Amino acid sequence: MSGIPCNTAPGTTPSSEAHPPSQLAGGLTADVSDEAMAISSAAEERISVASNWQLVWWRFRKHKLALFSGVLLILFYIVVLVPDFFATLNPEATEARLAFIPPQRPVLVHEGRLGLWVPAVVGQRNPVTLRMEWRVDEGRMVPVKLLGRGYKYKVLGLLETDIHLFAPVDQRPESRFFLLGTDRLGRDQWSRLMFGTRTSMTIGLISVILSVILGVLLGGISGYFGGIPDLVIQRLIEILQSLPTIPIWLALTAALPIGWRPEQVFLAITVILSLIGWTTLGREVRGRFLALREEDFVLAAELAGCSRWRIITRHMVPTFMSHIIATSTLAIPVMIVNETSLSFLGLGLRPPAISWGVQLQEAQNIQTVAQAPWLLLPCLVVVIAVLAFNLVGDGLRDAADPYSR
Repeated sequence: MSGIPCNTAPGTTPSSEAHPPSQLAGGLTADVSDEAMAISSAAEERISVASNWQLVWWRFRKHKLALFSGVLLILFYIVVLVPDFFATLNPEATEARLAFIPPQRPVLVHEGRLGLWVPAVVGQRNPVTLRMEWRVDEGRMVPVKLLGRGYKYKVLGLLETDIHLFAPVDQRPESRFFLLGTDRLGRDQWSRLMFGTRTSMTIGLISVILSVILGVLLGGISGYFGGIPDLVIQRLIEILQSLPTIPIWLALTAALPIGWRPEQVFLAITVILSLIGWTTLGREVRGRFLALREEDFVLAAELAGCSRWRIITRHMVPTFMSHIIATSTLAIPVMIVNETSLSFLGLGLRPPAISWGVQLQEAQNIQTVAQAPWLLLPCLVVVIAVLAFNLVGDGLRDAADPYSR
């Protein structure tokens, strides 16, 4: 009895002897294994009933860099919707006396106080060149107000307001500030950059939408019907791809009347870029249609009496819609760079229109760049936008591929 614990009744065995440690560990392992199997089966069931778009989203959100780039692009297109809200001054307002003011870097803490300030600028006329030379005075700060009042504008052309993200505390001329400096005409570069974002990002998006429509339509007709339509469309694609790009741009833009308004030139440049950029997608869609038209579900749709248009739009195109979206996302930066290049060379948008390329025209002169290097800042924005689109496109392409890891 000495080997039996005192709280154990006679004729019974201790719990440790009734359930050895090995059996307890085995039971715990079995419970954990059952729980893991239940979780695994629940995950498999969740995946099995998920739509293709849900699967693409689940794979895409694992790509952290692409997800961050997507958030950045959302911010870009918020600026596209309301550039006046982010602008600080009227982008068309000129004042030659304020030419080439350097950027004023915002400061969050000044003399122990939390807020938003920018250093003031001090100008002095050069006695030799008689040109105003500006420098930043860190000793004097100009207060900046968040959600302050400035010039009036209409949100989406509907609601009139004068609220801006950054605004001077008062409307006196000495309270004005220039976050990215000014150009040779004294125009605020930050405000012009906001409006240039609207133009350049919109041209890229609309051009790609038109290119996708042309590519899917003509590529689908070529791959589904074959025969003479296929022959004609493929020869057209080969002709367009064999033509040198720059001479085509020169010829098409030279045909634009000089007296056209900026809106008309904007529409013409968009159409020109889309007419040239649909050929690659058209080839890809043709190849997909050649493979899909022999599939069983297409034959079943034909036997069910579906029209050819319904078979193409409701049965064939949705099977590779994720690929089209990924390809389109990668095509948008190409369109943006094309528009910027054309406008920089003076072949695209022209002043008074505002775009990234038009802004970079100010930086064509080496002497101007030496005096005001901040005029090259739109180039940095172009690089950021192109990289963001490329990263999102890579993420979508990997997410749309069911065989990628």
